[in-house]
Amino acid sequence: MLVLPALLGLAFLVLPLAGLLIRAPWATLLVRLAEPQVLEALRLSLVCATVATALCLLLGVPLAWLLARVSFPGRRVVRALVTVPLVLPPVVGGVALLLVLGRRGLVGQWLESAFGITLPFTTAGVVVAEAFVAMPFLVISVEGALRAADERLEEAAATLGASRWTVFRRVTLPLVMPGVVAGAVLCWARALGEFGATITFAGNFPGTTRTMPLAVYLALETEPEAAIVLSLVLLAVSVIILASLRDRWVTSP
Repeated sequence: MLVLPALLGLAFLVLPLAGLLIRAPWATLLVRLAEPQVLEALRLSLVCATVATALCLLLGVPLAWLLARVSFPGRRVVRALVTVPLVLPPVVGGVALLLVLGRRGLVGQWLESAFGITLPFTTAGVVVAEAFVAMPFLVISVEGALRAADERLEEAAATLGASRWTVFRRVTLPLVMPGVVAGAVLCWARALGEFGATITFAGNFPGTTRTMPLAVYLALETEPEAAIVLSLVLLAVSVIILASLRDRWVTSP
């Protein structure tokens, strides 16, 4: 009884991707990929996604440790707030970033007056938007790894005289490193494909904020074949990410 709906569900997910592969202009693929605007968007996407992932690692790993190892009032509320960007429409996230970090935002006006820093419609704004939507992937992955780690090893290191920082650096991090790597890869992939928050908070300026998803959206209106080529690049990245994490996310135990 379940085979037919299962096959329909599979077809629903696979056929659009198959259509993308079938309609791709394979004869001119390499030529289109070598176009300056494509290379520019690809370079900007890779740089911004990598910097956003580094920012997520810097802030997200301590946050995951706090949620996993420290008991404090309202921890469930904090965990729920951390996961909000997963379900929040990206455009709404971009509007929220504008209200806080815009030139007249709660924090943005202070950044501009005190330090001359302006984030909206800049490359730094792209990084902030991507980090905002991608960080929950890292936090959830690292928190799960921390909860699964054997705390007795950390306690043993502490009894031997190791400081808290030494325990974290020499024991905790190696224990949860697979979770950190998996979370970082998912975070990077999510940042690479971010569209809504980026276009709302950072705009769509060539060479400055026009990443690959924005280039796909723009090309779809004027040159559909170019949009297909750009989509194939993002599809290839997604497949590579899933293949690299197959032991953690795809294969069954």
